[in-house]
Amino acid sequence: MNIIKGIVAPSILLFIPLIFGTANATERIAVLSFELNDITSLPNTPAEKIRTASIKPLLEQAMNHAGEYEIIQISAEQQKASNAGFGYLFRFHDVAAKLGKEVGADWIIVGQHSKPSFLFSYLIVHVINVNTGKWVARFDIEMKGNHEKVTRRGVRKLAGEIDRVIVGGRGLMK
Repeated sequence: MNIIKGIVAPSILLFIPLIFGTANATERIAVLSFELNDITSLPNTPAEKIRTASIKPLLEQAMNHAGEYEIIQISAEQQKASNAGFGYLFRFHDVAAKLGKEVGADWIIVGQHSKPSFLFSYLIVHVINVNTGKWVARFDIEMKGNHEKVTRRGVRKLAGEIDRVIVGGRGLMK
């Protein structure tokens, strides 16, 4: 009887990760650099370009705090090679999914920082499931003001929304 316990118990332990592993698997997310869509009367100021460039690293950091994620890096050169022009990857989720697949991501986040006014702007994001090639969510997060604190708060809110979609969409992965 002890011999059977010594063989069966470890064997069962080996199969548990195979059975339950997908529920706790680390999701691999690629976040593209955000594009600035500044339609104010004084567009694309250096300060606004710097603010927009800060969104990607802030979102990657916020996603690490939101859940168990592996952040997959996509270089500016890789993004540029897949991008046929402003808004291309944002509009064509299948092309963005292909880029995500090339780097081994499960999800790809494509976003724009839209600034219609000096008083407020929006983080507009598409969440794309790389394995299915499907666009699964869009978020429009309003940011009132242009201070770093406002940007950080908007990005944290965005990360929470993305986390909810990914956790809820794990069954759609394969």
